[in-house]
Amino acid sequence: MPSASTGASTDVVALSAAATPTETAVPAEAVSADTRLTPGGPGYRRMSFALFLAGVATFALLYSTQALLPLISRDFGATASSASWTVSAATGALALFVLPLSALSERFGRRTLMTASLAVAVTVGLLVPFAPSVGWLIALRAVQGAALAGLPASATAYLAEEVRPKALITAIGLFVAGNSVGGMSGRIITGWVAQEWGWRVAVAVIGVIAVGCAVAFRLLLPAPRHFKAGSPRPAVLARTVRDHLANPLLRRLYAIGALFMTVFGAVYTVIGYRLTDAPFSLPQGLIGSIFLVYLVGTVSASTAGKLVGRLGRRGALYLAGATTTAGLLVSLADSLAFVLLGLVLITAGFFAGHAVASSAVSHTAKEGRAQASALYQSAYYLGSSAGGTLGAVAYHSGGWAGTVALGLLAVAGVVGITVLGSHAARTRQRLVAVGH
Repeated sequence: MPSASTGASTDVVALSAAATPTETAVPAEAVSADTRLTPGGPGYRRMSFALFLAGVATFALLYSTQALLPLISRDFGATASSASWTVSAATGALALFVLPLSALSERFGRRTLMTASLAVAVTVGLLVPFAPSVGWLIALRAVQGAALAGLPASATAYLAEEVRPKALITAIGLFVAGNSVGGMSGRIITGWVAQEWGWRVAVAVIGVIAVGCAVAFRLLLPAPRHFKAGSPRPAVLARTVRDHLANPLLRRLYAIGALFMTVFGAVYTVIGYRLTDAPFSLPQGLIGSIFLVYLVGTVSASTAGKLVGRLGRRGALYLAGATTTAGLLVSLADSLAFVLLGLVLITAGFFAGHAVASSAVSHTAKEGRAQASALYQSAYYLGSSAGGTLGAVAYHSGGWAGTVALGLLAVAGVVGITVLGSHAARTRQRLVAVGH
């Protein structure tokens, strides 16, 4: 593959400490690989906090309507399945646009594209409260999701280029932790605000918070030092994508990300309806507070590196799958305490599995990292869209047990794929041992 298609080589770079915001490549010999960021080194904290804020803004905006679905259904007279599209349209559009926008990041730079993506997304976020119908709301949310597509793949590619390999899982874990904080705070804030002033004011508040995160992100994120401009030509992009899809390990990681997110999307799309209904009948504010369990995801994502160090990647995925399965089963009880415990376990398992799989993609792809990450994000958010829509259908058809059954089926897929990966690794080891 031509080196111009990668945009991710770590032995090239670029900007001096006094560089302008424009991401301009300079001769490779001007920069040493030792200048990559490392924990405790200069710029690492700024970088981590900036991408943490980007993760907060992304998930707060992307899922801003999820905790409000019962109120949106009531306001527009929409069914749970129709209202769920205010989430699924955003995640689906993100999945569709993440690959082409990642190609633009190869040409214009990671930081430039992330900044533009957040700027458009927060602007649309300020328009969402004025949607006159559920159809308009779904359309605006789709545009917002498409805008946010420029951020996830660019962020992981930026980290792969700017952070030393040994610190990569931890750095990506912190970005994923920002996702969990954004998802949690967005749902809690919207829950309590909506209880007093309605869902429109609630999503407006999220839009204002996202504006603050976007501004701070742009001010804090260090200028890239190891970016190499690549070719955005369709033929180059197609060749890069084809090469990634031909890699069995990457295919397995993409499927794992999609399946984990199917569980998560189904559970958190439907949980508001379950807690609104008998026997719980909780008010909107308390339902929003349920999302405090996202703090567990913050911890599990940020410690994924240590988990992989102890158990290996496949061992960490098995543990994540087992934890998610236990959470789904525990949540079947008609007890609020057990439902909360179930959500804690599901959230911990999901965020750990996501952090492990996404960091493995960045580690596996030696070239075209932005496209490799974009394919993972496409699969991941397609899983979210599928989970949200299918979870609502399953809940309508079979209640919470139907949603849990969908989740268990997805986790079984994760375990099965991981078993196949273990078998493939053992086969390779035997071939090496006999000299093939």
